[in-house]
Order: sequence, then C-alpha cells, then structure tokens
Amino acid sequence: MLDRRPSHEDLVEHLVRSTPLQRGEAVRVIQDVLAFFDETTEAFVRRRHRELQGQGLRNDAIFERIAHELPHRAVAPPELSIRQLRRLVYG
Repeated sequence: MLDRRPSHEDLVEHLVRSTPLQRGEAVRVIQDVLAFFDETTEAFVRRRHRELQGQGLRNDAIFERIAHELPHRAVAPPELSIRQLRRLVYG
C-alpha cells in the first residue's frame, strides 16, 4: 500500500545537515511537529483540560487559561466563550 503522507525529504535533509540529529530522529521530529499542528481545536481543548485537571486546577481556572491560550496557537481558532469550551469537553 502506498504511503500518501508527504515525505518532506528536503526538510529531513536540511535537519540532518544543520543539526546533530540522525535521519530517523529528524523524521520523528518532523512527524511530531506536523501532528502538533494537525491537532483540532476540540482535541486541543480536551487535551489541555485533562493536563490542567491533572495539575489540580479547578474548571473555572482551567477554562480561563484555555481561553487565553487558544489565540496563541499556530492557527488561531475563532474566539470561543467559556460556555463553548465547556461544551467541547462535556458535550
């Protein structure tokens, strides 16, 4: 079966030349970065909620923090109200 993901071969070669990374490490870094930027707003909100909850924060503080973090994402989503953020987590 053909792999339909772009190879980004030029970027792999650039990282190998310009950093101490080996080829396999460079490929993994690129895949991690691409996965990070592919994360949907919904997935980001749910992931951050779990992370912050795990740090012992309460929902009021969690949703305020997430609301402040969202505009700083690489591709900022539309502004979401606290109510909309809650609905993403709890449905």
